Amino acid sequence: MMDSRKAVVLLSGGMDSCVSTAIARERHGAENLGLLHAGYGQRTQARERRAFEDIADFYGVRDRLVVQLDHFRAIGGSALTDKNIAVPENEFGGPGLHGSMIPVTYVPFRNAHFLSVAVSWAEAIGAGAIYIGAVAEDSSGYPDCRPEYYRVFQELIRVGTRPETQIEIMTPVITLKKSAIIQRGIELGAPLHLTWSCYQNEDIACGACDSCLLRLRAFAEAGVPDPIAYRRTISASR
Repeated sequence: MMDSRKAVVLLSGGMDSCVSTAIARERHGAENLGLLHAGYGQRTQARERRAFEDIADFYGVRDRLVVQLDHFRAIGGSALTDKNIAVPENEFGGPGLHGSMIPVTYVPFRNAHFLSVAVSWAEAIGAGAIYIGAVAEDSSGYPDCRPEYYRVFQELIRVGTRPETQIEIMTPVITLKKSAIIQRGIELGAPLHLTWSCYQNEDIACGACDSCLLRLRAFAEAGVPDPIAYRRTISASR
């Protein structure tokens, strides 16, 4: 059954957000979607923006909002926004800052900033749902990708918006393995060939960073070839 509500989809240009967009389109229809992209000074900012535009064009979604959150680069604390911190290669996760088990590619509290923009836009345009492609299992272990994080944020939306505002956070792939996300995307005809996952490069994916390794392993487990090119491909098994 179609959901007649407008929906805002956080679309980074990566695989998980692309499949989440495909799921939102199936539920709400492309005419009811608003696609939101946030640049935050990450290493592959331009390439991710291109992936966003390509996916939005693929689905014919005209309602788009692109925001630039430059304060993340000033804050630092992540290998994605601070070029003085190396992106780990040939390992899953890698050591975190200050001895933390959270990898250095974690951007401190990033998803709260993204969701705040999404809630503001959703309330302004009367949208009733926000989709985000967070993945808790089979991922890098970022704390702002856990289901309990979104349960708490849902309550924040309730107390921080107009009484008549009803906005539901949707996390359609949060419990799925990466390989299952790929399979779901294929079922829906999602344009996985337009997505970008690499943390380091903007021309050809490196094939060695955490994100590339997770993606390569997922395609291998799904039994389908990855449609994008890599500079090098190494074993993606743990």
